[in-house]
Amino acid sequence: MRIEDIEKRLKAVPLFKDLEKEELSHIVDIAQTRLYKYKLYVFMQGDPLDRVFFIHSGKIKIYKTDTSGREQIVSVLEAGEMFPHAGFFRQGNYPAHAEVIEEAQLITIPIDDFEKILLTNPLLCIKLFKVLGEKIVDLQNRLEEQILHNTYEQIIMLFLRLCKTNGMKLDDLYKITTHFTNRELANMIGTSRETVSRTISQLKKKDFLLTDEEGFFLVNRDGLKQEIL
Repeated sequence: MRIEDIEKRLKAVPLFKDLEKEELSHIVDIAQTRLYKYKLYVFMQGDPLDRVFFIHSGKIKIYKTDTSGREQIVSVLEAGEMFPHAGFFRQGNYPAHAEVIEEAQLITIPIDDFEKILLTNPLLCIKLFKVLGEKIVDLQNRLEEQILHNTYEQIIMLFLRLCKTNGMKLDDLYKITTHFTNRELANMIGTSRETVSRTISQLKKKDFLLTDEEGFFLVNRDGLKQEIL
């Protein structure tokens, strides 16, 4: 990837969009690019945490596994996003697996070098803390969903969240731009595939959820919101 392409992608990342060209050049100087094929792992849970990644193109599934091998999907990340969000200013390990689910061109930056730039750029530090704060709020909201809402409502909230993170607005509907199986949806909220399948059937009968000819979900977001009021 050309330096100009790296600059263009990093400039599109919210974390870097307000940086001057000279400030951004320090990031570009330590950045590398790599193409990851479908089904490859960028890293695995427990690997030494030594770099941060920015997605130029493609999609990455972030998920954790427990001692029995059960999968818990944290998120599916798309172009412009960074990962992981943990590990700055401390030694540690990657907290989850990062698997390529759509061939991805990634920009990688060594964390040690990135931290040095952060220490000399207070504005960048503040923006990073805001990004991390948003992730913490998201995790808090997910925890509240599990505590305060039944499984039917949790599945509705999952689709509402996917509209925001993996959705594209089409007139009155939102298209979920990533193919999710019922098993994967279940793994996002810790329920069974059968429960998700049954709930999806109910939502389709109410015209709150559709699928297009390619199998992508189409979501009536306003309708779903009414279900949990």
